[in-house]
Amino acid sequence: MIFFDFLSVFFSMILLVIGVLVGVAFLTLLERKVLGYIQIRKGPNKVGFNGILQPFGDAIKLFTKEQTFPFMSNFNVYFMSPLMNLSLSLMLWMCMPFLTVFLNFDLSCLFFLTVSSLGVYMLMLAGWSSNSSYALLGSLRAVAQTISYEVSLALILMSFLFLILSINILDFIYIQKYIWLIFLMFPLTLMWLVSALAETNRTPFDFAEGESELVSGFNIEYSSGGFAMIFLAEYSSILFMSMISTLMFLGGDLYTFWFFIKLTLVSFFWVWVRGTLPRFRYDKLMYLAWKSFLPSSLLYLIFYFSLKMDIFIRLL
Repeated sequence: MIFFDFLSVFFSMILLVIGVLVGVAFLTLLERKVLGYIQIRKGPNKVGFNGILQPFGDAIKLFTKEQTFPFMSNFNVYFMSPLMNLSLSLMLWMCMPFLTVFLNFDLSCLFFLTVSSLGVYMLMLAGWSSNSSYALLGSLRAVAQTISYEVSLALILMSFLFLILSINILDFIYIQKYIWLIFLMFPLTLMWLVSALAETNRTPFDFAEGESELVSGFNIEYSSGGFAMIFLAEYSSILFMSMISTLMFLGGDLYTFWFFIKLTLVSFFWVWVRGTLPRFRYDKLMYLAWKSFLPSSLLYLIFYFSLKMDIFIRLL
């Protein structure tokens, strides 16, 4: 019996990972189409019907290109970093709640914070092992940025967790049966979305790959499959942050069609921001993290904690 349970969990994982990778493929198509129309052009429209097969053409092209290796690079670390980056990004999805057999465990929020913080090491190692000044600068920027915003991200998440009194993501679904948390915690919701943008290294916080000054940043020396894996990891993280945001404050009705509509709209927000906003200044990014978001999220944390304590005292 236990063997069949493990087998069903394994197949659930495989199906979810395949679904995420297909979702990532079409998210890149959505991004290119939306950016095209924002810039008054068509975007991909040749491969397949209206460009619908373009992501698969890109994947075949990227994985069949010649793989180059910098002569002075630390080969093993250089080779493994993109692979580990993608693995960690897909591992994040293992805390997505399922009704039947899956890793729906009580500590799923802790699992999310732990695995997402490990992604920083892969960025750092990818930049360092390339033995390129641009790659190293890009990775150092990415590490400083991700660490800065992870602090406020964790504190904002803690405010949500105080309201539901659980660290199981599944409880977000039960608690929002009558009212969405976006209405109770609107400022924190906006702060969460901005922090998630910074966490996924997206515009206007894409300093890790500042093309104008770093010639693509930490991934400059990667080509072929290595570059594709870094690319897949980034978009997988975007989809995951969209999923977790929808669960946390947009109703979290995971087992309905509307959940996926909301997930698509939140993913569209990432693309819309990229097409609209210019890149932030690096010192302002750090100022926003440490002098604006950190004090605000701490104050909100104390507020929601005292609110919950007050309710408990009244109940007693």
